[in-house]
Amino acid sequence: MTLTLELVLLILIALGILLLLIRSFIKTDNTHNQQELLNRNFNNLTDRLDIKINDLNQRNLEFERTITSSLIQFHDRTTTTMGTQFDKLQESVEKRLMLMDRRMSESLEEGFKKTNQTFTDIVERLSKIDEAQKKIDALSFEIVSLQNVLTDKKTRGAFGEVQLAHILASIFGEKNDKIYQLQYTFSTGSRSDAVLFAPEPLGTLAIDSKFPLENYRRMVDVNLSPEARTLATKTFVSDVKAHIDAIANKYIIPNETSNQAIMFVPAEAIFATINAYHEDIIDYSQKRRVWLASPTTLMSTLTTIQTILINLEREKYAAEIHDHLRKLSVEFDRYRSRWNNLSRHMDTLHTDFKQLDITTEKITKRFDDISNVDVQNTDAISNE
Repeated sequence: MTLTLELVLLILIALGILLLLIRSFIKTDNTHNQQELLNRNFNNLTDRLDIKINDLNQRNLEFERTITSSLIQFHDRTTTTMGTQFDKLQESVEKRLMLMDRRMSESLEEGFKKTNQTFTDIVERLSKIDEAQKKIDALSFEIVSLQNVLTDKKTRGAFGEVQLAHILASIFGEKNDKIYQLQYTFSTGSRSDAVLFAPEPLGTLAIDSKFPLENYRRMVDVNLSPEARTLATKTFVSDVKAHIDAIANKYIIPNETSNQAIMFVPAEAIFATINAYHEDIIDYSQKRRVWLASPTTLMSTLTTIQTILINLEREKYAAEIHDHLRKLSVEFDRYRSRWNNLSRHMDTLHTDFKQLDITTEKITKRFDDISNVDVQNTDAISNE
């Protein structure tokens, strides 16, 4: 196709040149010679064009044969390559499909296991929730029973004493009279719920339980009128300060106890309310040297005191060990001096033993010389 276009272009160019020559010759000269020259040039040009056209046709045929052969070879190669690639692609797709199928099966199996495990966990948790609900119902019943019990003042006092004894036993152990005692009576006749024999400068510390519950309940009861709650609040503050005064007057005894004491409040809610809303009670207790403590804060305080006691015992043992080490150092110095004396004696003995060994060797050699004397030769000499 390209060769045909080239041929047409050449023909058109040749015709254009021919027309230009004709016009040129017509305009300039109309002589016979020029006409003949023009004819000859035209014939030559026509022959050359025929030759070029034949050559272009031949080249066009060869180009068509080459293109056809190349197309055939390209078709064969493409068909073979595409077939191979298609087989590989099909094999790859099959492998990927098998892998996806296996992964999907594994995922489904794993999902089924997780779902089954989740269902089992849910059943177990539902059973635990059911058990917890039963315990909550029982605890609610016990709380109601405890509230009914705590309505009595003596019962509340016994509850505080039991809780205080339990805390002391959990920190210091049962019946540890060297550190604490329950229902301890002082020289004044006053008896506290507990006394703690702490090291100096804390010293003997009284702990007494107080449970101001009645007016506290009225103070926090939202069903009461504001006036009634205000009155209950004032009464509650007065009750707590009265308890502080009683502890300060009874259990802070000069030359017998520390100049401070602890008021144990067995309810965390009452202790939290005092610290959050009644700063005047806290200030008053500090002035009277009576420290308020809830079950949590009392355990923390007693744990700190226990750590101090342990450290004091360790220091006492460390002092004893240091004294023993000092005495051991003195004995070791004596041992070293005596060992040096013995070592010098041993060196002297070693020298004496060495000299004695040399003398023994010489004596032995003399005996050997005597034993080796030729007696027969001596007899012969004597006969002569």
